[in-house]
Amino acid sequence: MEHSDIILGIESSCDDTSAAVIRDGYLLSNVIASQQVHKDFGGVVPELASRAHEQNIVPVVSQALAKAGVKASDLTAIAFTRGPGLLGSLLVGTSFAKALSVSLGIPIIMVNHLQGHILAGFIKQYGQENRHPEFPFLCLLVSGGNSQIVKVNSPLDYEILGQTIDDAVGEAFDKCSKMMGLGYPGGPVIDRLAKLGDPERFKFAKPHIPGLDYSFSGIKTSLLYFVRDEMAKDPEFMEKNKEDICASFQKALIDILMDKLIKAAKQTGIREITIGGGVSANSGLRDRITAEGKKRCWNTYLPEFKFTTDNAAMIAISGYYHYLHGERTPLDVAPVSRMADF
Repeated sequence: MEHSDIILGIESSCDDTSAAVIRDGYLLSNVIASQQVHKDFGGVVPELASRAHEQNIVPVVSQALAKAGVKASDLTAIAFTRGPGLLGSLLVGTSFAKALSVSLGIPIIMVNHLQGHILAGFIKQYGQENRHPEFPFLCLLVSGGNSQIVKVNSPLDYEILGQTIDDAVGEAFDKCSKMMGLGYPGGPVIDRLAKLGDPERFKFAKPHIPGLDYSFSGIKTSLLYFVRDEMAKDPEFMEKNKEDICASFQKALIDILMDKLIKAAKQTGIREITIGGGVSANSGLRDRITAEGKKRCWNTYLPEFKFTTDNAAMIAISGYYHYLHGERTPLDVAPVSRMADF
């Protein structure tokens, strides 16, 4: 029997504990345990998140191995998220990966969480077409913590062309949802209500930032003042108009994202375009990038919904590429809440 590279991926950067197994680039299992406790607080509570990871990690890894039909002794290497993320949460995944690697005598491979989101489109699945972009491609990386346009030259070579100078777009969704009393996480709620509203009804101030960088703090302030002023005239304004507010706000955010992506594609001449990160699940953004792609003759690639949120399959595929490249991580590595580069 020919040799296979079997990688266990571990992801624990925020509030989801996940483990996945990949064999030679093909996904065998991807298990995610989500934490419901944070909804009551309107955001992730780091201390509660790390405690939940401690409870979840052993059963999640055991389940991932069982679903994949492999034993721990079959593993070639263990890929884990080093950062960016919540330090306490990352520490649980990192410590577990180290302990398992020592017990099995196999290497660990650290992965940048954001690189995982970018390479999610390269996860191969049995019985599927497995389309993925050709190098170099542009990735619009959008999540609760990041908004970047990244030029991807190879699985291990990245260049950030533009990024947010203040808030991430996912943060804008969450904060505005909270402000409107719609709950957490905000993105899915606003996306659902936006489908029922008129995106042209209200206008929100869009920032004028030079180059390919983003800014989302101004549009949040614009929405805050708009709602406050209208509520002063009519206390029922929010309830009567929430679908139109969500649709108009979502359209404004997507306009900001797409304007810079179109600019980046023109400047680089690259027509291979993909999106990644939690906000890549937004239906308005997916529809818009598909429409722009047809109009501009782009080859567009949208990640499957199950790979848009934090998951270990994207960590495993990234680790697989690092492993093939001969990279190994020393056991004294420490997790980091911020990572400057890929």
